[in-house]
Amino acid sequence: MLNDTRPRRQYRQVADQIMALVATQALAPGERLPSERDLAELLSVSRPSLREALIALEVEGHVEIRMGSGIYVGPNPAPEGSAISTDSEGPLEILQARCIVESAIAEEAARHVTHELVTRLDDNLNAMAAALNDRAQAILLDGQFHIAIASGVGNSVLANFTAQIYEKRLSPFFMQFSTRFEGPRTWRLALSEHGAIRDAIADGDASAAREAMRHHLTESQRRFTESFLVERNQGA
Repeated sequence: MLNDTRPRRQYRQVADQIMALVATQALAPGERLPSERDLAELLSVSRPSLREALIALEVEGHVEIRMGSGIYVGPNPAPEGSAISTDSEGPLEILQARCIVESAIAEEAARHVTHELVTRLDDNLNAMAAALNDRAQAILLDGQFHIAIASGVGNSVLANFTAQIYEKRLSPFFMQFSTRFEGPRTWRLALSEHGAIRDAIADGDASAAREAMRHHLTESQRRFTESFLVERNQGA
């Protein structure tokens, strides 16, 4: 077997820097870390990488993120069994991979569109419109929408791949990450984007379907990276 020479994932490198800062400043559990903005500048890292790192540390119990207050050192050691594997993909890496692959899948689905597929998508959109305030149901329907499109291509490998990569969204890391940024407003935006994908596929417009899917998953990444983990007055 070849040795795995992949570099340590960016968010994990940033997480290591944060914990080194905690150690250097001898911060005790319950003490507050610098603000998100200040941490990014202090560590010379991007805000998206910082967010992934902070939420990974939150899942592991090393930090606590309090909305409207700030970021605090969490209990130590982390709760047993909560550590994230050092080679776990970050949520933004997963979304980027989905954007690349599912854009091509949507393009193919438009080329092979059937009445049955359009009906499945319509039923899904109607159900999702009724579930915008039910996070668990919205996540389920979101996955079913993307898997239905892949199934419409008629290639079981693509359908299985889409289902498998979507399952990564259900990991503790990704779920905690999305909890911080998702809500009825973001689900409403996702529903609108799903509608544009559906329309392009129903029209048999392969190019428009590809771009609609790319737009949707790019916007999903943007919603995660442009929001604040805590309110803007966190330093007050």
